[in-house]
Amino acid sequence: MGYVAIKGGGRAIRGAEQALEALRTAEGEGGQPLALATIEQQLRLLTSRIVSEGGLYHPRLAALAIKQMQGDTLEAAFALRAYRSTKPRLLETPVQDTGRMRLIRRISSAFKDIPGGQMLGPTFDYALRLMRLDLAEESPQAFRGVARRFLAGAPDAELPDSFPKVVDALRAEGLLPPLAIHPEPAFDITREPLVFPVPRSAALATMARAETGSLLAIAYSNMRGYGDVHPTVAELRVGYLPVMLPHPVTGEPVEAGEVLLTECEIIAMYEGHGADGPPVFTLGYGACFGHNEVKAISMAILDRALQKGMRDGPNNPSEDPEFVLLHVDGVDSMGFASHYKMPHYVTFQSDMDRLRTTQDKAKARKKAEVEA
Repeated sequence: MGYVAIKGGGRAIRGAEQALEALRTAEGEGGQPLALATIEQQLRLLTSRIVSEGGLYHPRLAALAIKQMQGDTLEAAFALRAYRSTKPRLLETPVQDTGRMRLIRRISSAFKDIPGGQMLGPTFDYALRLMRLDLAEESPQAFRGVARRFLAGAPDAELPDSFPKVVDALRAEGLLPPLAIHPEPAFDITREPLVFPVPRSAALATMARAETGSLLAIAYSNMRGYGDVHPTVAELRVGYLPVMLPHPVTGEPVEAGEVLLTECEIIAMYEGHGADGPPVFTLGYGACFGHNEVKAISMAILDRALQKGMRDGPNNPSEDPEFVLLHVDGVDSMGFASHYKMPHYVTFQSDMDRLRTTQDKAKARKKAEVEA
């Protein structure tokens, strides 16, 4: 069997696209297209995944990507990244102060009482994982009344604009190392290739837009025993971070907008600090666009594991920067897995030829042994 070029490929590809679009609208004549605002608000956690893994904070475009890709998170993140690559870079933001976040959720598992208090906020953590069958036939009136009743019953107490950070109190007490100031610019993973060893900023940037499940799987391996990070969440916060940019005329920082952000700081086993310094706790950090607590926690655990691996050499996969950083990107992983669906006729033909030749040689050798 020789290699034969495929004919009619263009028509087949167009037909495949039409079939895909037809399935998207297959609800029938009475079907209604999903509004982007509906996706953005009612599937807000899915939208959060896409803005994070796509590396572009634009919830409305993330909702469009979800709609276009029919809910496939990897394809949606791919589309958002592709769109981002077409936009010019106007400037780079200075370091942002997450202590200024306008919080909607803030908890600590290290302390019962923290400055400003615990704020449970919107979470599934304390809910039973039972199917709410009433949502299958949810009426528009009942749907609109939920938020109205919640706001009517909300307390009138005013919340502060921001809350102090738990790690600042620990650092002031000398239980954490002083805050490190790095004068060099952060590593830009969108413009520079990862050539190992890489700085910590490259690892954090890679994990910030990594696929959530990939981060969780490798972090879980560390938690289960293939590593030594047994963390305590010093603080997990979700909120809106004001983005400060220099004014084009005065150079003074001005607020250009805000982004929804999830941030996690975990505390791990203490160790010596410097040559003569006292032992201090170690810290892992995670932050990502949107509301995605599992990703931020997993990122913080891996940040702590990778710091150990970069310093002492890796003893486990989760401590190996090359292993972690080259395998957590969902778009990269999906692309490599999907490429196997592309035509491999020539290479497989070569594999078959080699196998047949090997089989013939094996038969000839066996026949010679029998005759001998």
